[in-house]
Amino acid sequence: MPYPIERKLVVAVSSSALFDLSESHAVFAEKGPKAYKKFQEENIDKVLEKGVAFPFIKRFLKINQRYPEKLPVEVVLLSRNSAATGKRVFRSIKHYDLDISRAAFMEGKSPFEYIPAFNASLFLSANEEDVQNAIDAGYPGGVVLPSEIVNDDENDELRIAFDFDGVIADDEAEAIFKGGDLPEFHAYEMVNSEIPHKPGPLAELFKKLAFLQKLEDREIEKDRNYKRVLTTAIVTARNAPAHERVITTLENWGVSANEMFFLGGMEKDRILSKLKPHMFFDDQRSHLESKAGDIPMVHIPFGIANK
Repeated sequence: MPYPIERKLVVAVSSSALFDLSESHAVFAEKGPKAYKKFQEENIDKVLEKGVAFPFIKRFLKINQRYPEKLPVEVVLLSRNSAATGKRVFRSIKHYDLDISRAAFMEGKSPFEYIPAFNASLFLSANEEDVQNAIDAGYPGGVVLPSEIVNDDENDELRIAFDFDGVIADDEAEAIFKGGDLPEFHAYEMVNSEIPHKPGPLAELFKKLAFLQKLEDREIEKDRNYKRVLTTAIVTARNAPAHERVITTLENWGVSANEMFFLGGMEKDRILSKLKPHMFFDDQRSHLESKAGDIPMVHIPFGIANK
């Protein structure tokens, strides 16, 4: 029996993150809502190009193919469009065979208030104001930054990478680092190495992904040839001895990541370019850089790093 939405891992996505709406947005910005509506009606059967979040969403939905009886994940559309102008979006969703059926169309208003109503553990949008509103309200949101769209269809594996502080955990440690220096930060984290961090904005997302990984662990026990569909990684600027508190926190929550990188200030792109995640979440824009420009990056505008 499929999970009810209260038990699912739900990702909410805006049409601007899922598809390339740059042409439509230009019409809206230059000519206003009436011209925008007319433009969408005239192009209703013209399929929208894929947006930055498309590969992530496509692979995320494929998790359900591994668990057809449970259907543990879902994607909902939260859009500033009206239902009328949203017709084109849903026709494009159908064209790409994405299993998305739930939506909220707000006709120009920010949809962030409906994140908890849909039980969403993540809201992805290209609209910075909408995401900031979500974060300020205590909801899990991220700004999808512009990047090259890479069609990587060799397999179904979904690779998701996270920064730790200000993303999975709160910004307590970042506040100490920003207020002092590296030795002071290390000393503080060593003293508190056995005290778990409080959850950050994407803690619930990470915990639910960990639950899915436990389902995969069971499949591996049944079949050693089973290939994982989900890989999670933590890529943090921390290094030893500050790494211990990260591990303490995850152990306290009963979760883990498949891969962990403690970089000690190295450029994160050195790892990300090899890992090639389908989405990387960080609270500091300076870390959201890729020389090749082909890694989907999401900014989490949370905490002291954004003040």
